[in-house]
Amino acid sequence: MSDGNSTVSSQENLAADLQVVRDYLDRAAEPDALSPDQMAGIRIELKGVMQEKNARLVAHYYTDPALQEFAEATGGFVGDSLEMARFGRETDADILIVAGVRFMGESAKILSPDKMVLMPTLEATCSLDIACPIETFAPFCDAHPEHTVVVYANTSAAVKARADWVVTSSIAVDVVEHLMEQGKKVLWAPDKHLGAYIQKTTGADMLLWDAACIVHEEFKARGLQDMKAVYPEAAILAHPESPAAVLELADVIGSTTQIIKAAQSIPNRQIIVATDQGIFHKLQQLAPDKEFIVAPTAGSDATCRSCASCPWMGMNSLQAMLLSLQEGSNEVVVDARLAEQAMVPLQRMLDFAAQNQLKVRGKA
Repeated sequence: MSDGNSTVSSQENLAADLQVVRDYLDRAAEPDALSPDQMAGIRIELKGVMQEKNARLVAHYYTDPALQEFAEATGGFVGDSLEMARFGRETDADILIVAGVRFMGESAKILSPDKMVLMPTLEATCSLDIACPIETFAPFCDAHPEHTVVVYANTSAAVKARADWVVTSSIAVDVVEHLMEQGKKVLWAPDKHLGAYIQKTTGADMLLWDAACIVHEEFKARGLQDMKAVYPEAAILAHPESPAAVLELADVIGSTTQIIKAAQSIPNRQIIVATDQGIFHKLQQLAPDKEFIVAPTAGSDATCRSCASCPWMGMNSLQAMLLSLQEGSNEVVVDARLAEQAMVPLQRMLDFAAQNQLKVRGKA
């Protein structure tokens, strides 16, 4: 965790969190490979069942391009987690199918309590969620009652319910500056790199939880410098969950949506991207004249757990989605009282954004 204005890592806790992630990934099953004809048949069948049951698919930018294309082709939506949840709340569908990771399904359920929310698999989770369990987070908050608790959207419903604010990466700096103007100290969780970026940007007094995204944690400044030497005219776009040394080299630091927007407007033809490479599908759709290059990671050896591709996002498939919809399986259930409590800090963020005319977007 952390103390005062600097992060004080608990190496034993961090090592334990990382081992949980490794164990989870070792037993996680990847979707079966299907032929083009099998995929075509599943798309036709799935579209028919969705029409019959009045279901809509919302998919995250980091999922397989096939899911993103299917979502858009069937009247669904592709975006970041909060945009996905907000689309779900506004659509007239009876069933939402969430292709992403579990906290995204929970967010959709919190914002749409009267809709059935399904996922292709409930096994798809997030290293940030795993590393911030409510059983340890709540006592940590209790031990620092003088701090305002601000959590990233990449957390469980229980952690959100314990927070004073829930934020996305695109609005986090604005919220922390707002709290700082009120003379408040901030307890931030769970991503330490995003927390450190916010702390450096705002100068706020922040207590940082010690966790990191396994995708963004792998981007390396030295490798990025080497790549920049090969592509000297390339711009570097980085998500703030990346380590500080990587962010120092970036031309643009922003959320998934901000990265997509920057890629379209920046004049550079070549762009090095330090975030999950699932976003490349949308980048290439919107900026087909540009060349996008994956930022270097730790490589393909034992230290690389994702290699710029979230393994849990990769667990989503059209085949699993069809089975879930046919059987009504993998339903996301959030206790009604817990959902009501989690909605308070979420609504606080939405109200703040509306009052300040800010767009609430982010990887979250």
